Parts: sequence; C-alpha cells; structure tokens
Amino acid sequence: MSHNTDAMDINKLFKFGFNLTSLGSSDNGGFYFRDAMSTQDADIVLVSAPWAVTSAGGEGAAYAPDAIIDASTAVSLYDVVSQTSISGRVATAEVDYDLQESSIQLGGDAAKVVSHIEDGGTLSGDYFARKVVRINLGFRDMHRSVGKRVFRFADKGKIVGVIGGDHSVSLGAVRSISAVHPGMGVLFIDSHSDLRPSGRIFDYSHLSVARNIVDEVAQVSKMVQVGVRDISQEEIEFAEKHPKITLFCHEQMTAGRFSGRSWSEVCDDVVAELPKQVYISFDIDALSPECCPHTKRPVAGGMTFDEAVCLINRVAESGREIIGFDLTEIVPVMESGVDAAVGARMLVKLCAAALKSNASSSK
Repeated sequence: MSHNTDAMDINKLFKFGFNLTSLGSSDNGGFYFRDAMSTQDADIVLVSAPWAVTSAGGEGAAYAPDAIIDASTAVSLYDVVSQTSISGRVATAEVDYDLQESSIQLGGDAAKVVSHIEDGGTLSGDYFARKVVRINLGFRDMHRSVGKRVFRFADKGKIVGVIGGDHSVSLGAVRSISAVHPGMGVLFIDSHSDLRPSGRIFDYSHLSVARNIVDEVAQVSKMVQVGVRDISQEEIEFAEKHPKITLFCHEQMTAGRFSGRSWSEVCDDVVAELPKQVYISFDIDALSPECCPHTKRPVAGGMTFDEAVCLINRVAESGREIIGFDLTEIVPVMESGVDAAVGARMLVKLCAAALKSNASSSK
C-alpha cells in the first residue's frame, strides 16, 4: 500500500485541531483477542467508536464495539471465498471510552431537542439553543477522536477498520484515510442515503453523514451508494445532480434480478463505478431486518448477509484496493446475541476482503 502525506498537517482536516504527538502508544486486547496482535505488527487495525448521540439517545449502537468484541470469540477467522485467514493479522487499537460516556450524556440532550422540535417548538430560546451548540461541539470532538486514531495507523500503511457506533462516526474516519489516500472512493452500503442537509437541527447527525462526506472531504473522488430503499425525493435529486455520487436504489437492483440478471452481474455494475482505492462504509441496516433486528432504523427488504458479502468480495476480486472500512448501527441487546454475532461475522468478511484486495494490488 502506498501513501503520501509529506508535510501533511492533519489538524487542517478538522475545524478544531488536535495534537497527534500527544497520542499514547498503548494497545489493549480486543477483537479476536485469542489471536491478538500488536498494532505495530498487524496488517489491519480496528478502532472502536462507541458513539450514538442522534440515533438512540446516546446509547444503543454505542455499546456495539464491546458486544462485537465479545461475540468475536466464537467466529471463524478464515474466509472460504477469498481463501484468506485474518488470523495473526488484526490488532485492536486502544478504546476511547470517554466517547461512550459523552455519547450517553449528549444523547439525552439530543432526544430532548428532537422531542421539542417535533412538538412544534423552536430553537430560539437559550435552553435548547445551548444544548444544540453543546451537541455540535461534541460531534466535532468525536470526529477528532476517531480521526486521530485512524490517521495514526493509516499513515503507517495499515488498513484501518472503524467499529461504530452510529453512522456519523464515518466522517472522521473518511477525513483521515482520504488524507493518506487522496482520490479514494467510498462504497456506501446503507438502507438510507443519509444525504439530508446538515444544520436543520444538528450539524453532524447520522442522517447527514453521506452529505457531510461529499460536501466536506475534497479528497473523496466518488461515492457509490448501494442498498438504499428509504430515501426522499430531495435526496434523490441531490444525488442525481452531484458529480461525485452514483446511487443504486435497492428496488432497482432487485428489479434487475427479477428480470433474469444474476446478483454477481448487479454487483459488477456497482464495482465498475468505483476508483482504484475504496473505503467501504457499511451500515448494518442495509441488510434485511432479520439479520440485525435491533438496529434503530430498520427498513423492510434489503440484502441478505450472503449478498452483501458477495458485493464486498467483488470489490476485492476486481483488482481494487480496500484501504479502510467502517461497520456501524449494530445495536446489541441483552436478550439476544444475534446482532453482535452478525456484526462479528461481517467484520471478518470485511477484514478478509481488505487483505485479499491488498495482496492482489501488490502483485
């Protein structure tokens, strides 16, 4: 993997700078801990982002990283299709649990603000206006926290995977990885387009993450959206006019299959729109709801687990290089281990495809 960040001031990627030299160097056990690696020796580094301020009152998906870590102890580390094992190649970065604590605190405020607006209120009063300002600053702090951890490893040539949390965490990751790999594309797998204008209430809601990426991250050359089946006319019109966005609505993809096309052919249409280097942003609600039944914004229909894995593998098999990814919106619950188990298995598939693609690109 190649990258060029000579004279790069990563602080300029964020509205409020941070000091990379203050980062600690300690690592802890985590994902697939029975096969733990140091971040120095691993090919892939997994970064937890326990944040869900606008999607579940600050909780919900904020607990996903720990739940997936627990579930990962029972998952095979070998992928049959790519013939790739992630054993001995994945490390876990230190977890910033301050993010989770902040998420819970700010999530309560966000829920109050949204309820106030839904009841016909405005933000003209000091009480709710102050809450919005505090939440917006919290999002910026979160993006810095995620971004500095991602940059620390991406700049050393590592593949970085971010485990959310809600989909808003992707912006910090994309900023940093695109600084190392300018011109990269984003394969945005989600049942929602997340192209709503920011600032209607909050600057960085998970409902606006795709729009924030294409509006704010100039180094991203392309965004290909797949699996979308809950989208407004306003968002469709924005996507159709935007030079960086190609939209594959799921109903249209399914219609092609009903007309006799194979899923592999449909996936190849998607992959053809991507540049050489690809970041995969995967919201678990792109899958059919029974796969992860407790995600907060389920939408009927969607890809099966195997169809999603096929799409990811087609990217790896195409000669493109998967230089990073995120996995978001998994909501674990005490009564069921399904959501975390699906997340842990999808994480293996993303890691294996990334390793496979980088092995192919280096030949």
